[in-house]
Amino acid sequence: MFTFAVLDNNGPALDWPLRQAYMVGPDEIPLPADLECEGGLIRCRKRSPESAGLCVQFQVDASAESPGGLAPGLLSLRTSLLPPRERPYLLALELARHRLMLFLNKLEDWALSDLSSESPAMSLFERARGAFTEALSAHRVEASGPASLAGYSVEADRLSRHALSLAVEAGEALALSQGRVQYGRRVSGELAALAETLAPPANALTDHETKASRAAALGTVGVILSDTPAVGCAVSPNAFAPMLQQAVQAASDFVCLPMRWIDLEPSEGKYSFAKTDRWIEWAVLQAKLPVVAGPVIDFRPRCVPEWLYIWEHDYETLRDLVYEHVKNVVTRYRKTVQTWTIASGLHVNTNFMFSFEQVMDLTRTSVLLVRKLHPKAKIQIEIARPWGEYYADHTRSIPPSLYAEMINQAGVPIDALAVRLQMGHAEPGRSTRDLLSISTLLDRFGALDKPLAVTAMGAPSTPPDAEALGPGAMREPGYWREPWCEAAQERWLRHAAAVVLGKPFVQSMCWQDLCDADKEGEMAGGGLLNAQGQPKPAARRMMEIRAALREKKPPMP
Repeated sequence: MFTFAVLDNNGPALDWPLRQAYMVGPDEIPLPADLECEGGLIRCRKRSPESAGLCVQFQVDASAESPGGLAPGLLSLRTSLLPPRERPYLLALELARHRLMLFLNKLEDWALSDLSSESPAMSLFERARGAFTEALSAHRVEASGPASLAGYSVEADRLSRHALSLAVEAGEALALSQGRVQYGRRVSGELAALAETLAPPANALTDHETKASRAAALGTVGVILSDTPAVGCAVSPNAFAPMLQQAVQAASDFVCLPMRWIDLEPSEGKYSFAKTDRWIEWAVLQAKLPVVAGPVIDFRPRCVPEWLYIWEHDYETLRDLVYEHVKNVVTRYRKTVQTWTIASGLHVNTNFMFSFEQVMDLTRTSVLLVRKLHPKAKIQIEIARPWGEYYADHTRSIPPSLYAEMINQAGVPIDALAVRLQMGHAEPGRSTRDLLSISTLLDRFGALDKPLAVTAMGAPSTPPDAEALGPGAMREPGYWREPWCEAAQERWLRHAAAVVLGKPFVQSMCWQDLCDADKEGEMAGGGLLNAQGQPKPAARRMMEIRAALREKKPPMP
């Protein structure tokens, strides 16, 4: 069993909510476990004996270096892999330990070991390491009395929290630094030229060693794209007006048309294409913008028509229905759509229940059908909930990284992988992460040697309401820097886009929703425009990012 001690300024944290919590094992794969918090102790019981870490939502306080005096936020963070033991671990200390370890690992992975000690990232890291050493010394002193817990004093916890705050700040500064460096090397052609001249090391015995050597030389994993990344925005077929068209043209290099099954075929066999047609006609004939369509197959409850549930336990019939649906949609739009996001979230497998073989069969069948009907199209498969926390509770699903690897190994002919990066919304899989976590996640998928598209980038401009948070606010998604508002949404977009677009393997980034007005949107307050169609600060930021990319300037000054 694993036990973690949680304290506050007065002693044991007796009223500490255990939110967004799960255990994680090797290769970042979540593990089934029973978690409970009582009397300031988090008890974790899992079914296997190996080392594991705990991922949990944690309030990270502001440090002296926090921009504008804002704290890093209420973030989902994790510990390193730890061995089971009787004595509790101090949670804040272990969270800080992992952040320091991750910083050092990424410093090496990104070939930034020669980063100046005067740089913000290194300066913060050295301060964090010093604070962590102080916390270690303090927690070795056996504490006693009502203000202690499991031998840990309030002072040890305070020092640990301070080290954690500095370490998170350092990691975010490092992620932004890497984004700036790699973006400059990408648009100058330096990275592509270097990648072409690199020869496999003579002593490399495996493909893994060859790839590791290449990544160490380039400071990045995966493919190297020489062209500038594109930015776009998803539009709702239900909202169509000149004001919205103008906003799309100002902020987007392409238009993304979601194609929810429930919208296109609300009744079995009766299609309704009119609303989608008008956006595609405008994009192709008037705006002259490329169209990215999909996901076409998405089994989330909000995306599937009610009549489809009749066949949820009859896989053969359901597979035939999927085949016919993909065939009808692709055939209709193959002369106007350039890129298909053909399927999304099949690996999550929490609404319609499929076996592993059936998930892979649906993936392969959908891709091959599009390849047959529209040979010149670009095809991508979308990874939903990319941190994979769902797997801890639903082991019939597939961890996202394993699903992506299986697509590669099975030779499914896709042109790119797609990832949804949505946070700050009170839905499963959308808890808030820091910039270094985002950057590390992208590297994990980039290492699969496919271009990466971020197909649903998003954060809200309003905090979730009490009803969405549920009893005891247990669905609280957290926030970055400050509670979600229009300014916080713009700030998150500015920094997260710098990290995403700085990756040499990222080909595009698409914001999740154009406008708040659509009730069927991805999240409340998640659009670039408000319900009246007026631009938020995030809309203006998207325009600035697009302009900077066109001039081959970094997306964040």
